[in-house]
Amino acid sequence: MQFGILGQTRAWHDDGREVQLGGPARRRLLALLLESAGEVVSADRLADEVNPGEALSAHALQSQVSRLRTALGSAATIERAGAGYRIVVARDDVDAFRFERLAREGRDALREGDAERAAALLREALALWRGPALDDLAESPAAVRLEESRLTALEDRAESDLRLGGHRALVPELRELAGRHPLRERLTGLLMRALFAEGGQAAALVAFEETRRHLADELGADPSAELLALHRELLTADPSPPPVAPPAQLTSFVGRAEEVGEVAEVLRTARLVTLVGPGGVGKTRLSVEVAGAAGGTRADDVCFVELAVLRDGAELPQALLGALGLRENGLRLEAGERQPVNRLIAALADRVLLVVLDNCEHLVEEVAPLVARLLATCPRLRVLATSREPLGITGEHLWQVRPLDDEAAVRLFTDRARAVRRGFAVAGTADEGVVRRICAALDNLPLAIELAAARLRTLELDDLAGRLDDRLAVAARGSRTAQERHRTLRAVVAWSWDLLSEAEQRAARRFTVFAGGAGAEAALRVCDIDDETLESLVDKSLLEVVGGRYRMLETIRAYGAEQLDAAGEAEAVRRAHARNVLDLLRVAGPYLLRTEQLGWLEVLAREHGDLLAAVRWAVEAPDVDMGLELLATASTYLWIRGVSPSVMPYGVALLDAVGEGPPAGLGEEYAVCVLLTASGSGGQEMWRRHRTAAGRALADAWPGDRPGRYPAVLLPWMMRNTGGASAMEAFALLTAQRDCPEGWARAAARYVQGFGSLGEYLGEGDVRGAERVWGEAVEEFRALGDRWGTALALDALSGLAVMHGDHARAVALIDEALALTEELGALEDSADLLVNRGDHLVETDVAAARADYVRAAVLARRAGSSNCVGAALRGLGDIALREGDLAEAERDYAEALDRIDPLWIRSAGNRVRLLAGLGRLADTRGDRATARARFRQAAESAAAVTGASGADALRLIGLPESLVEVVSAG
Repeated sequence: MQFGILGQTRAWHDDGREVQLGGPARRRLLALLLESAGEVVSADRLADEVNPGEALSAHALQSQVSRLRTALGSAATIERAGAGYRIVVARDDVDAFRFERLAREGRDALREGDAERAAALLREALALWRGPALDDLAESPAAVRLEESRLTALEDRAESDLRLGGHRALVPELRELAGRHPLRERLTGLLMRALFAEGGQAAALVAFEETRRHLADELGADPSAELLALHRELLTADPSPPPVAPPAQLTSFVGRAEEVGEVAEVLRTARLVTLVGPGGVGKTRLSVEVAGAAGGTRADDVCFVELAVLRDGAELPQALLGALGLRENGLRLEAGERQPVNRLIAALADRVLLVVLDNCEHLVEEVAPLVARLLATCPRLRVLATSREPLGITGEHLWQVRPLDDEAAVRLFTDRARAVRRGFAVAGTADEGVVRRICAALDNLPLAIELAAARLRTLELDDLAGRLDDRLAVAARGSRTAQERHRTLRAVVAWSWDLLSEAEQRAARRFTVFAGGAGAEAALRVCDIDDETLESLVDKSLLEVVGGRYRMLETIRAYGAEQLDAAGEAEAVRRAHARNVLDLLRVAGPYLLRTEQLGWLEVLAREHGDLLAAVRWAVEAPDVDMGLELLATASTYLWIRGVSPSVMPYGVALLDAVGEGPPAGLGEEYAVCVLLTASGSGGQEMWRRHRTAAGRALADAWPGDRPGRYPAVLLPWMMRNTGGASAMEAFALLTAQRDCPEGWARAAARYVQGFGSLGEYLGEGDVRGAERVWGEAVEEFRALGDRWGTALALDALSGLAVMHGDHARAVALIDEALALTEELGALEDSADLLVNRGDHLVETDVAAARADYVRAAVLARRAGSSNCVGAALRGLGDIALREGDLAEAERDYAEALDRIDPLWIRSAGNRVRLLAGLGRLADTRGDRATARARFRQAAESAAAVTGASGADALRLIGLPESLVEVVSAG
C-alpha cells in the first residue's frame, strides 16, 4: 500500500485503488501516524490533534484507530505501543519520506557535479507533491519543515537546470518563486545567473536591487557576501570584440572565379555547404573568396573559424565562441561542455551570420553534431565548411573542390613564379610543356604548385622538373582514404622540405613551436637563426608574412613538428618558446594598466595561441614553476579580455602538480593560478582545496601598503563568485593601498572604498563620500591611462548622477564611458549607453537620437542582447510616434515589448517609457481605455522599481516631466 501526505492525506492499494478513509478525523489520525512512520506517537498527542478544539477521550481515540485499521485492512498495521500508537509501513511507501530521500540524493549529485542526474532525481521528488504538505495538519511543525524542504529542492533543481544550460525556460519560474519568497537570497542568485545567461545583465541587477530592498525594509539586513560578490561581478561584465573576419589574402586568386559565384549562389538557398577535397586543393582559399561574395554587406556578417590548430574536439565550442567575440564568465553555472554550446545558441538564435569552419576533417565527429544543433536552433545561420570528408548530416550540400584544370594550373604556376623571378613567362614557348608536366606531376594541386613555383628563385625550370621523378609514386596516387590523403599531403610537404638547405630545415622545424605565428625578433630568438635564413623560408613559401608576422601553413607545420621531434630538439626549443612568451608578458604587464593598454592588449591577443602552447608545454614537461609564472604574468590580460577560462584546464593540472600549498617563492603566482582556475566552469573543487592557502599567500604578497607583483589580481579576487570571505579579504587588502606609491593600486583602492562608503550598495551610506572617492578613482585611473579602471569608476559615478537627478552630468559621464567601452569592445555596454544618450537627446535633436538608437540596435544584435535591442526599438518607436507614423511606432513598440525584461534595472526606465508610449499611441487613436491601462502599467512599473509612488516614481525612473504629467493624468 502507498501513502500520501504531500497534499490531502491519502492511501491507495498497489493496483491504484484508493482507500476510503472516512471523515477528516481519520485523515488527520493517519497523517499524524505517517509523519512519524515506524515511530510511536503518544496517545495524548493523537487525542489533542485528531479533533482540533476538543480533545478525544481515550475511548473515542481507540474507536478512531479501530475504524482506521478496518479501512486500511491487512496492508498496513497500526500497533498499540506503550502509551501510544505506531503505524508499521516502509518509509519509502510514504511520499514525504520518498521525497526527502530523492531530494537528498539529488542534492548530493549536484554537489558532485552530476547536474543531469541531479535534475532527474529532483524532478522525480517534486512530482510527488499534490498540494500543501500535510494539508490536514497544515500548521504542524512537520508541514512547515516539508514545505521548506520542497523550496530547497526547487532551488536545487533550478541550479541543476541552470548548469545544463536551461536558463531560458528557468527565468519565468525563478521570477515567480523570487516574487513569492523575496527574502531567499539563493533564489535571487539563481535568477540573476539565469537572466545574465539570457543576455540580461541589467535584469539581473534589478533582481539584486529588489532583494536588497526587501532585506533592508523587512529585516534591516544587508545581502549576503556571496550575493554582493555576484552583484559586483555583474557590474563589471563586458562584451567582447566582433567576429573574426576571413584572413586577408596576399596573392591573386587564379582559376576559380566561376566556382566562387556558383558556391555563393548555392549558399543563398542552402544553409550548410561543405567544400570537400584532398589536402592542398585550395578549399580554404575558395572558402575565403566565397565568404566575401556571400557573407553580406557588413564585416560582422561573416565569422571565420580556423580549426586546424585544435587538438581535441572538446575545444571546438570554445573556439567558436572565441571567433564570434563572445566570452566565458564566472556568472554562469552551466556544466562542462554544455556551457559554450548553449551560449552559442543564445547568441546566434536570431542573428544573420555566415560561419566558415575551416579544416574540419580531424574533428568531423565533433563538428557534425555541433553544426546540426546550431542549424536546428538558429534559423538565420548559414555554415560554409571545408573538409576532406563530408560532415554527413541532414541538409548538407556537398561541393567537390577539384584540382585546377590544365590551363588554370599553368596560369597559377606562372603567376607565382613571376613573384620570385621577374619577367617569367611560358605562354607559347617550349617551357610551357615543362610547366604542364610539373603541374600534372603534382595533380594540379594549388598548394603543391605554389611550393614548386617558389623554388624557381634558386633552380632553373628544367632542374625543378628533374627533381619530380622520385616523388610521383606517392604524390600522384590520389587515394580518398584517410591514410592515403595524409600520405599525399606528406609527399607535397616532404618534397618541398627536401629542397631546403640544412640551415633552412633546422629553422623551419624549430619555427613549428609557434602556434599563432611570430614576429621577426621572436622567430630569430627562439629558433636561433639569422635574418637571411628566415627570409629564405619566406622566399620558398615555407613561411608567409601577414601583418608583419611570420606564419607557417598548418600542413607544413605538422610535418616540421615531426622533424623537430626526430631531431631531438623539441624539449630545448619549446622551453625557449615558453621563456620568450614569459618575457613578452613581463614586458607587457605594466603597460596593460597604463596609457599603452590597447596596443599591448592587441599584441597579447595575437600571442594568445602561443600563450596556451607555452602553458600546455609547461604542464606536460612538467615545469610547474614556469607554468605558474606564465599564468600569473598573463592574468591581467586574461581578465581584461575575459578569456581566463581558456587557461583553466592548465591551471587545474598545475594545481594538481603543486599539491596543497605554493612552491617556494611563488606564493602570489600560486594564488593567481587558483583564482584563474576557480573563474571557469568546474573550478570550484580546486577553489575549495586551495582557497585558504591561496588567501594566505596573497596576504603575504601584499604586506601593509605595498602591492604585490600582480596588482590587478585583487579586483577579480573580490568580484569573482568565489566565496564571500575572499571578497572581504580582497576588499581589506585593496583599501589598505589608499596611500600606496604605486598609482594603479592606489586608484583601485579608491574605487573599492566607494562601495564601502555606500554600505556595499547604492542608496544607503555616505553618498557624498562615495562620490568623492569614485571621482578620485576616475582621475587616478585616467592619469594612468587605464580604460578598464576608468570605465568601472565612471559607471559607478553615472549611477550616482541619476540618483541626484543631474542628467547633464549623467550625459557627460555616459559620453566618457561610451568612449571607453568602444575602445575596449564592450558592445552591450555601448548599446545601453547609446540608448541612454538618445533618450537625453530626443527632446532637442531628433536626428542625433535616431542615430544613437539605430547604432545601439546594431551593437546589441552583434552582442546577442535582446534587452538592448528592445531598448533601441523603444527609442525608435518614440520617434515614430512623435512624427505621426503610428504604424511604425506600433511595430517598434510591439517588438520592444517582447524583448525588454520588466525586471531588468538598466531597462526599467525603457519599459516605463515603452508603456507610456503605448499609452500615448492608444490615446492618439482615441482608445482612452487602453491608454489609461497602459499609463497605469507604466506608473506601477516605476513604483515597483523605485519603491516610490505616483509622479515621484516616474521622475525617479528618469521619465521626462512632459511624460510624467501625461502618465500621472492618465
